[in-house]
Amino acid sequence: MTAEEKLKSLVLAPYIIKATALIGKERGVGGNQFRHAMATMAILLDYKLFDDYVLLKASVIHDLLEDVPETNEFEIRIIDGQADQVLELVKEVTRPEEMPKEEYLQRILEKGSRRAKILKCADRISNLTDLHTDTHSTKKINAYLDQTEKYVIPMAKEVNEDMFKELSDLIKSRRKFIKILEMFGPGEENKKAEKHQ
Repeated sequence: MTAEEKLKSLVLAPYIIKATALIGKERGVGGNQFRHAMATMAILLDYKLFDDYVLLKASVIHDLLEDVPETNEFEIRIIDGQADQVLELVKEVTRPEEMPKEEYLQRILEKGSRRAKILKCADRISNLTDLHTDTHSTKKINAYLDQTEKYVIPMAKEVNEDMFKELSDLIKSRRKFIKILEMFGPGEENKKAEKHQ
């Protein structure tokens, strides 16, 4: 059976229904967390990870526990025979509220499962794709790119060479754009973004 044929057996609807709780959760870059979850799953599909059902299901709800803390975990655990594994992966990529982002990323880099690292890479590809100077200052974008280089790039290098290349290319293109922007001085959009952060 090919990976594409295996994909035909994937049942995502119950996880998508749970993920609709993210629709009201806005993102700083616009849109909402539900769209981000769907984009993260689409990135995994784009990388042809068709036959890892646990990873695909977890991608749909990867931000659910963080963004909707009142989520009933038992309702997730009874979705299907893989739900326990899905929930454990979601917990692995969920940052505890009190944990600094760098510590959280270091933990995944050093101790995370292969699936957690792949999911974090797909999540970061989605975030970098949505990162724009009209919503974030160049200072904040540079800090995010530095963080990606320090923690997520090594994850990608370990688990998926193509994700490593895409993340590297995204960082390069964002840095190039910021350099051009800085040559001409901060525009009105950048000034607005700095005020809102």
